[in-house]
Amino acid sequence: MYLASRRGNSHSSDPVTDSGLGSFAPSSPRTRHVSNAIELHGLGVRYKALAALDGIDLEIRQGEFFSLLGPSGCGKTTTLNIIGGFIEPDEGEVLIDGTVVNKIPPYRRPVNTVFQSYALFPHMTVAQNVGFGLRMAGVAAASIQQRTREALGLVSLVDFGARRPDQLSGGQQQRVALARALVNRPSVLLLDEPLGALDLKLRKQMQAELTRIQREVGITFIYVTHDQDEAMTMSDRIAVMNRGRVVQVGTPQEIYESPSSLFVADFIGASNVLRGQIVESRGPWSLIRLDSGEVVRVPASPAHEHGSRVWVVVRPDHMSLAEGATESPDLNVLEGVVRKVSFLGTHHQYAIGTAQGAQITVVDPLSSPDRRPVKPVMEGAVSVTWPASASLCFKDDEAEALAPRSLART
Repeated sequence: MYLASRRGNSHSSDPVTDSGLGSFAPSSPRTRHVSNAIELHGLGVRYKALAALDGIDLEIRQGEFFSLLGPSGCGKTTTLNIIGGFIEPDEGEVLIDGTVVNKIPPYRRPVNTVFQSYALFPHMTVAQNVGFGLRMAGVAAASIQQRTREALGLVSLVDFGARRPDQLSGGQQQRVALARALVNRPSVLLLDEPLGALDLKLRKQMQAELTRIQREVGITFIYVTHDQDEAMTMSDRIAVMNRGRVVQVGTPQEIYESPSSLFVADFIGASNVLRGQIVESRGPWSLIRLDSGEVVRVPASPAHEHGSRVWVVVRPDHMSLAEGATESPDLNVLEGVVRKVSFLGTHHQYAIGTAQGAQITVVDPLSSPDRRPVKPVMEGAVSVTWPASASLCFKDDEAEALAPRSLART
């Protein structure tokens, strides 16, 4: 992962600029404009009868921070390893900067990888670790020294070059691994859950650092994670994966607000998932009778068929608590009892139990400008309200075998 990404092509005459971040631009020449850094066409990987990847098609743009997000075993790391050349697909093509690279070995691809295990050489200093790939590529000593210093400056470790890895914190070791990957000037940087070993506070700090570094160097970052908050925080776009397939690609806001399936709706962010049946269409609304007996409205759709079984998904932050709420055509109302109140700094979180045994989570931001304070008491009766337009509706057959975690709760 840390060897020069183009070993065998000497960089000894490679000019080293004095313009700071300019030297981190990808060094491989381009003969034409290529808008996509990575293209995956019909990728398939099979282990006997198991399809680890099943027809993956992706286009990742130049200079993009792109995340592969999904539960364990969904195929995201396998996809990353195929891009890096560590696994050869059974079918499909991988293009980097417009060139098919299926038969090109990892060390000749213009990519570098940062893994969760930093794999720093314990007997080398920080500067020697960062410059290792350059030495293997035969880069001149003066260039190695300057490029190493620039890379350490990029990760705010310019004064740590003489230290050894065991003299660094976990976060500092991660920065060294990142500098070692960037110093080779790859076209694409692959990151396989690199923050997984860090504590929560340090993870948050490193998320901000990675975002800053990616913006400054302009290199395409492809980031693998199962942490939805991490992906939403850093990414320009996200590919949500499940069972070897890409189920949706979009910006964090697009995926959160307009999920393409029940799985995506439940996997991205917190959700209240309610099961019911379509009983009527009335103007812009479809009326759903929940299994608990209440009737709620969702935006009408041509796909809504009378009698169909459906799942209604509502985000906790779209819900509000009220006392004696008045029904409205544009407002859904459920009655319940407060089972738990949690203070989480920026908001209160309420667990509301209905008379039929369902549990609903409501988030009440403390800083909301239109917030109308309601102070529910434990076991006190409340009304849960939300705009009917904020209801997401998915047909029962969309659950498939992809049943997300919430389905077991309802």
